[in-house]
Amino acid sequence: MTNSQQIYTVSSLNQQIKVLLEQNFISLLLEAEISNLTRASSGHWYFSLKDDQSQVRCAMFKGANRFVQFEPKNGTQVLVRAGVSLYKPRGEYQLLVESMQPAGVGQLQQKFEALKQRLAGEGLFDPAEKQSLPVNIRKVGIITSAKGAAIHDILSILKRLAPNIEVVIYPCLVQGEQAAPNICQMIELANQNTELDLIIVGRGGGSIEDLWAFNEEAVAYTIHYSRLPVISAVGHETDISIADLVADIRAATPSAAAEMISQSSVKIKNHLPGLSHQLNRSIERIIALNQHKLNRYELRLNQQDPVKQMFNQQQWLDEKLNQLHHHLLHKKQTKQTQLNRLEQSLWAAHPKYQLQQQQQNLSGLAARLNTALQNQFKSLSYQHSLLIEKLQAYSPLSTLQRGYSATFDNQGNALHSVEQVKPDEIIQTRLANGSIFSKVTSLNVNTGSQSD
Repeated sequence: MTNSQQIYTVSSLNQQIKVLLEQNFISLLLEAEISNLTRASSGHWYFSLKDDQSQVRCAMFKGANRFVQFEPKNGTQVLVRAGVSLYKPRGEYQLLVESMQPAGVGQLQQKFEALKQRLAGEGLFDPAEKQSLPVNIRKVGIITSAKGAAIHDILSILKRLAPNIEVVIYPCLVQGEQAAPNICQMIELANQNTELDLIIVGRGGGSIEDLWAFNEEAVAYTIHYSRLPVISAVGHETDISIADLVADIRAATPSAAAEMISQSSVKIKNHLPGLSHQLNRSIERIIALNQHKLNRYELRLNQQDPVKQMFNQQQWLDEKLNQLHHHLLHKKQTKQTQLNRLEQSLWAAHPKYQLQQQQQNLSGLAARLNTALQNQFKSLSYQHSLLIEKLQAYSPLSTLQRGYSATFDNQGNALHSVEQVKPDEIIQTRLANGSIFSKVTSLNVNTGSQSD
């Protein structure tokens, strides 16, 4: 072992082997016998496929096994289509089965694949060669069994969705050795009908053997060279036939084909109310236009009638007289209004009226003066009361009433200091209810010394 050699983990090794298997064995066919079949609660199937020498583990998931149309059991010989993968946790390679059929159809399946590959190489499946459906489908040819469920389903859906589409049935065999030639014959016959817009070829579901007529080479070429567009509606959704691949359009079922061609009729049906409304509006416009023309012609004819012309002149004269009457009445009303204004102006200038006005003004001014004097008196009285209250609040008498006294010298000056008086002077002490006259015998200052 060299240092440059890569060292794998088991998981990385299994992952690379898984990728190699899945890339190189994408899809293969295998015919073998089922053994160890287990149906898990999840819906998946797990089993082995074996022959007399070997076996391989297989898994078929629920999404694929729901299309299996028979009951597989241990010991059943089957043909499966599968891809190869690897289950990493156990390192076991296994087949992931995509489809399963009884082993008896193996040869048919190989024949199908071979024809499919050859026709594809010839370009019969090329989309560029396919025709589109007509926009307006009026008449359809249906090539199928006259007694099968397919024709019943198609007619039932067309009757419900597109009753305007006319149907021509070309009954044919859809199973057995003579089915393929019969189908080709009916396709060619339908192409001779110049009134048809397209053809539906198909039948209901069945096994691969039942559907094999639609995998025949002759049917494929006849559909490819059809002048009319061909819709193939063979079997169920999971059934793919050569006819489906060659046809211009493939429908999953006969019912789906009927619904497909009904779409144009459904669209037209949905547009009918709008078209009807547009038609009604167009008719109404035409009627209105013609009515307008008729009215104009009647007017011109009436204008030429002498009797009506006389009536028109009389009507004109009546209108003029009426206008003159209204004019004179308006003029009279205007003059009357002017006269009333002049009378009011004259009355307003009369001395008696002026005197009354002045008296009224004088009375109003006297009332206003009286009101102003009363308001002024009230205001001054209020201010006087306020001043009295303030004076009483600051009056010395109020202070004396509280037990205080005031002292004055013999000149009536208020004494504030002992230095303002001398011994033997007469002083006056004012109390709340009178005065006391005293003679100074001694003075006492704050320092505590006395002076005679």
